[in-house]
Amino acid sequence: MLIFAATMIRACDIRKSFDGLTVLRGISLEIRRAEVLAITGPSGAGKTTLLQILGSLDRPDSGKVIYESDADGGNATDLFSLNDTGLARFRNRNIGFVFQFHQLLPEFTMLENVAMPALIAGTGRAEAFARAKELIDYLGLGARASHRPMELSGGERQRAAVARALVNRPTVVLADEPSGSLDSANRAELHKLFFDLRRDLGHTFVIVTHDETLARQTDRMVCMADGLITGIIDNRPSRAAKS
Repeated sequence: MLIFAATMIRACDIRKSFDGLTVLRGISLEIRRAEVLAITGPSGAGKTTLLQILGSLDRPDSGKVIYESDADGGNATDLFSLNDTGLARFRNRNIGFVFQFHQLLPEFTMLENVAMPALIAGTGRAEAFARAKELIDYLGLGARASHRPMELSGGERQRAAVARALVNRPTVVLADEPSGSLDSANRAELHKLFFDLRRDLGHTFVIVTHDETLARQTDRMVCMADGLITGIIDNRPSRAAKS
């Protein structure tokens, strides 16, 4: 059983409203290094808004999100003390995103799509493509690297999206309903991939999901309703009891 020795992300009293509607009502949460954590709850609970704030895609009305270290092992970073340029730079270097739909660009090959975040970050072309190829091979997609998205299956597209999220070696991967558009076989394969990546590469995963099977497989489940955390369930003791 994994023992988490350090905090990766610290969210402190996060509040957010849209057009007078309160979506997050004071969320405080610690996410541990190399943890696979699920955020669950009914539609409208605030799950995606919280994930977007954790990933710096949106700013809270109040509260803090602190990354205790970055991809280079640097000191703690208070995300929203950064200006927009600094925030974009931190996000590109430290956070990978996987969404329900793959969002691969149709005019580019899988290899080009996976390499793109590294190119945007200023990585040299040869290094970016070598890293992309390494990830594609790791995911068992080497024979499909030159194919465009329309030539790939749904499962292949989503695995390519995972590779794209990992190409800059982020410390954290945030996923929003990543298996929601997949059939049961591809869904199970994608879920297994998250845990394999954590084991092999040490990533921290935060996954918003309605999939109860996936949520129960994670290390902890954060349950939300009406913009609040209503409970946190540690799944590791129950898994240990079954083994």
